[in-house]
Amino acid sequence: MGPSLLLRSAILRAMLLGFFALWILSELALAKHEGITRHYKFHIKMQNITRLCQTKSIVTVNGQFPGPRIIAREGDRLLIRVINNVKYNVTIHWHGVRQLRNGWADGPAYVTQCPIQTGQSFVYNFTVTGQRGTLFWHAHISWLRATLYGPIIILPKQQASYPFPQPFEEVPIIFGEWWKADTETIINEAMQTGGAPNISDAFTINGLPGPFYNCAAKDTFKLKVTPGKTYLLRMINAALNDELFFSIANHTLTVVETDAVYVKPIETKVVLITPGQTTNVLLKAKSKAPNANFLIAARPYATGPASFDNTTTAGVLEYDQPNGITTKNLPLLKPAALLPKFNDTNFVMQFSKKIRSLATAKFPAKVPMKVDRRFFFTVGLGLSPCPQNQTCQGPNNTKLAASVNNVSFVQPNVALLQAHFFNRYKGVYTTDFPANPPFKFNYTGTPPSNIMVGSGTKVVVLPFNANVEVVMQDTSIIVAESHPLHLHGFNFFVVAQGFGNFDPNKDPAKFNLVDPAERNTVGVPSGGWVAIRFLADNPGVWFMHCHLEVHTSWGLKMAWIVNDGKGPKQKLRPPPSDLPKC
Repeated sequence: MGPSLLLRSAILRAMLLGFFALWILSELALAKHEGITRHYKFHIKMQNITRLCQTKSIVTVNGQFPGPRIIAREGDRLLIRVINNVKYNVTIHWHGVRQLRNGWADGPAYVTQCPIQTGQSFVYNFTVTGQRGTLFWHAHISWLRATLYGPIIILPKQQASYPFPQPFEEVPIIFGEWWKADTETIINEAMQTGGAPNISDAFTINGLPGPFYNCAAKDTFKLKVTPGKTYLLRMINAALNDELFFSIANHTLTVVETDAVYVKPIETKVVLITPGQTTNVLLKAKSKAPNANFLIAARPYATGPASFDNTTTAGVLEYDQPNGITTKNLPLLKPAALLPKFNDTNFVMQFSKKIRSLATAKFPAKVPMKVDRRFFFTVGLGLSPCPQNQTCQGPNNTKLAASVNNVSFVQPNVALLQAHFFNRYKGVYTTDFPANPPFKFNYTGTPPSNIMVGSGTKVVVLPFNANVEVVMQDTSIIVAESHPLHLHGFNFFVVAQGFGNFDPNKDPAKFNLVDPAERNTVGVPSGGWVAIRFLADNPGVWFMHCHLEVHTSWGLKMAWIVNDGKGPKQKLRPPPSDLPKC
């Protein structure tokens, strides 16, 4: 072998070693991002905030409003220490995170945990498994989530891409609801008197009400964009009691994800988003900077005759202007087509029906094709008796209530999950939650003469891996109303929805079992029904409730218990040592 050949051979070996070293380093870097542990500290503290020319002390995380952004990648583990420095009991729910075999970290007070008391702390310890997209966190006790909320951004695994064009920038847009008065006082008084709580004074975008409210022009959200670029808006409805229509003047939005599940792209001028839902949309900026600013607006969808906050929160879309032109003096263009009417149920139904799963090999829609357990739930309002020696503000001296299958849920004094895990549930809950309404009636027609609700802490028990179908039927008792139902611990498939009464003989033929929307929160249509299916593959106790907080307060909630399976990875884990005590 000649010297030149030896030299070439040595160079080749060195190059191969170099490439190998680079490959190892990139693999290590990748491994580093495949499930790293991220630490957050949430100090629950009071903070003075001024909105609508009025300063009030609100409950916050780390003094921020809205609260801090949680950022993770699919597969990451999160350790979030919550330290309670306020007078209220607190819990935090990681809305939409599946919490596989780990209900202890789910957060609803007296369902999966006792609350964190003043001066105490608790570490929420969970791994994000098989999920990516936009979710959010919020308090899950009383009405504290009015100000205790923030985004959860779950990025795809390293090297994984979005199934849509890579955006130039990602912007969280979180809707909230603002009261001038103290929200804990409002709901406590309402629960005492049995009447409806006072409505909010404003809606907010990222904590800011915007120019349509008195004294709020300086508190306006501004979205600055560069011509020709595409933006991913991560929208979250954290409002307490209102579904919202959203639009940007003279711009089309493309819906690409709902509730952290990719969907077939939908082009629309208007998005409907209920409390508890998240929606990612692509916004394509115009190719040249127009000589105008554009109104960003959100206002409520409301179907009942009861009073509601009929105001509009607004922000401004501003383009980067050439040659240092200031955007201040440009005209503000409002939507050509105004947002739908506040009670436009037809728009809402059509919009909801457009949402479909990708149902591809990479992102399949694993819809249960057979059903092991069927349930028919009526959801709606009702009345409960006024306590003796008290005057109540409901109709005919009663209290307003809400129920599922005429059971208004009574919150226990200990957490259901602990009672279940330690088999100490006697006196805490019963397992006789009805699979059907106690009696049949024309659910969306003339209501029955007796509209008093029953009450109890009742649950449904499911075997592990049962395929479950639930039809949720709105009722016209007191009023037909849309109810955004949220299921903890699972995603479900929205296989069908319609107006009127569900027909068990005809409607199942219309079920979409190919590419239905996969969600964690769905609106039960006003004067209609929705059918969902899910696989009960997550052992534990899982809350299901209306995400209109007033209805939850009135009892529109229930719980599922999924028993352990046989395998070691099919069992609920034991509780953490720092789990709060009641």
